[in-house]
Amino acid sequence: MNLILLDPKQMLSDLSYALSERQQTHIHKVIKAKSGERLRVGVLGGKIGEGIYEAETPEQPAHIHSVVLSAEPPAPLPMTLVMALPRPNMLKRTLQNITAMGVKDIYLIHSAKVEKSYWQSPVLKPESIHQCLLEGLEQAKDTTLPKLSFIPRFRPFVEDQLPALLEEKEGLLAHPYQAKPCPINLQKPCVLALGPEGGWNEFEVGKWLEAGMESVQLGERILKVETVVPVLLSRLYPA
Repeated sequence: MNLILLDPKQMLSDLSYALSERQQTHIHKVIKAKSGERLRVGVLGGKIGEGIYEAETPEQPAHIHSVVLSAEPPAPLPMTLVMALPRPNMLKRTLQNITAMGVKDIYLIHSAKVEKSYWQSPVLKPESIHQCLLEGLEQAKDTTLPKLSFIPRFRPFVEDQLPALLEEKEGLLAHPYQAKPCPINLQKPCVLALGPEGGWNEFEVGKWLEAGMESVQLGERILKVETVVPVLLSRLYPA
């Protein structure tokens, strides 16, 4: 946690915020801050700055006061990411990485090689997803939550929604076969479609290409989703 990310709902007064139990534990055990120390804070959906930490006492709960917010959050990546729903135990780490790297428009889509049971996973509950996204923001010192959409039907999305998403953007389909090398340092916004570990099937690849996407690959090695996401994002938009 490189940023104490405060929800506006935690506000006690104009310059003071209560701390959640998770935040208190992190400050106490990891940061090991003492009362009166200044900590880096940000307000969800707002700016970044500093505040003074006060530990819990019998008279008052743990809180941050004298908050001054002066810096804007990092700029978002100019990318819309469409990703086949990963295995639940991989989804958390992947969403944290995606959020930390600055993607603000994410679609989780069904694919022929995605197990239908994945869509019933507790990981997809709103509170679980929200926590993953928050942890990504805290890691990257960001305050802007991404927009996350669930797409349980492949064909209607590609045929009906994708054309509008592709307007004035480059469409890139991550696929290991019959594809050109992935571009480096892209100079325009893009839509990136990333398949399951088994890859898109022939029908799905055909629909992506019909919609105007271009197939790209990273080489002969097949990488796990949690690995390929940071590789592709840092290649397309180097820091």
